Amino acid sequence: MSPEGTIAKPVKDLASAIRVMVVDDSAVIRGLVTSMLEADTHIQVVASCANGAIALQTVNRVDPDVVILDVEMPVMDGITALPKILEARPGTSIIIASTLSQRNAEISLQALALGAADYVPKPVASRIGSNEEFRRELLDKVRLFGNRSRARRPRTETLHVHTPVAVKAPPRPRETPVITLRRPGLLRPNVLAIASSTGGPQALNVLLKNIPTSINVPIVITQHMPPTFTSILAQHVAKASGWPCHEAVEGETIQAGTIYVAPGDKHLTFEKQGTGAKVRLSSDPPENFCRPAVDPMLRSLSSIYGPRILVAVLTGMGSDGLKGGREVVAQGGTVIAQDEASSVVWGMPGAVATAGICSSVLPLNDLQTNIVTAFMGGRP
Repeated sequence: MSPEGTIAKPVKDLASAIRVMVVDDSAVIRGLVTSMLEADTHIQVVASCANGAIALQTVNRVDPDVVILDVEMPVMDGITALPKILEARPGTSIIIASTLSQRNAEISLQALALGAADYVPKPVASRIGSNEEFRRELLDKVRLFGNRSRARRPRTETLHVHTPVAVKAPPRPRETPVITLRRPGLLRPNVLAIASSTGGPQALNVLLKNIPTSINVPIVITQHMPPTFTSILAQHVAKASGWPCHEAVEGETIQAGTIYVAPGDKHLTFEKQGTGAKVRLSSDPPENFCRPAVDPMLRSLSSIYGPRILVAVLTGMGSDGLKGGREVVAQGGTVIAQDEASSVVWGMPGAVATAGICSSVLPLNDLQTNIVTAFMGGRP
């Protein structure tokens, strides 16, 4: 195969390594991404391809757990290749790698709707090798989705590279986490705060599509996303929900019946103004490796609304929202979370659920009903 579509020689124990195919039209980026991934002893880059057409010719031969897929490529772009790769190798996790342009942000969210597992914002080639945030996010997501793909598709066959692969032993039964629920707050909430990360764009659309504007409160969202992506996310949320929705703007007073999204690379916090609150955007250091982060948002809301706040923690990696959620319940507010079965990643919701600070832990559709009930005068 040509240098534009190469199959790696096996150098690691392929029975245990996460197998990755890198697809990008830039040979420099393919090389840098490969070096980052293979620094991890549990990851093996099994193929490197210059476009979607070569990836399709290669995918069945190398059987990857994860495909890192560029958006803009000649011959066949990423959005065209994505469903074809999933059809050829069901169960493979595809992570879209796209630059921070408005067009690519739109395409990345479209890719999630087509079945991509997640995305990583890709720095320009001159900065990619020294960008620690990109390296960390890439490795975290490859490990997460690679292990998930391997669990779904244990291999029993011999790979095309003629390396025998042992039959994977059945996984040990995982212990079911203990969840202790607490009573919800006694007062009707005056604001809904939503926290989300990996899998969040799809979850937000599902959660908000049937929440009526008649609940008559502001909704504030912190979704872990880079700049540009959050403005596109706000447009998608507005379309899915029927609510007015935009990126929060410094100094604006939040209004009932409107959804506000934390802008990428800014913490969304609030300052008391009369009986309500106004937006304060912050460039303070990242928290939980994130900016925007959920904890600053919840801390500021708790100081303003006290017991009159309802927090919904949706799918996402990590534990962002746990510390802020503790402050919410300490003030008499209410925290609810998405359940594990309906979450793409049960990191953030799992953290608040197993900490015993949630009043409900439910599938998305049930969370939706729970939220409407709380704001219509019932109790979640």
